Amino acid sequence: MSYVYLFATILFTVYGQIVIKWQAMHAGPLPAAPADKLIFLLRLVFLNPWVLSGFFSAFLASLTWMAVVTKLPLSHAYPFVSFSFVLVVLSGALFFHEPLTWPKILGMTLIVAGIVVGSQG
Repeated sequence: MSYVYLFATILFTVYGQIVIKWQAMHAGPLPAAPADKLIFLLRLVFLNPWVLSGFFSAFLASLTWMAVVTKLPLSHAYPFVSFSFVLVVLSGALFFHEPLTWPKILGMTLIVAGIVVGSQG
């Protein structure tokens, strides 16, 4: 069950990042004036249900992470959180048409290899 919580932590984290990016793109550019920036961000945070769901997802990720660390050693569990980096890069390419370059692919490969090697010990 601890790996289910770990997988949920990763998915909640990735969902939060993707939905906040999506809504930030939808809201438009950040205004230049400091007061306008503050109003823009407060509206985005408190009046947008999608952004609120992203924050709630981060809260759920925290809860599932607490469940993980009660079951697994931190040194074993924490490297798996790096999968979120891989999934965010892939989601960015899929949903936002961000470029998936060879350096990114190499980086993701190294992350996965590091997790595989690190989880053996």
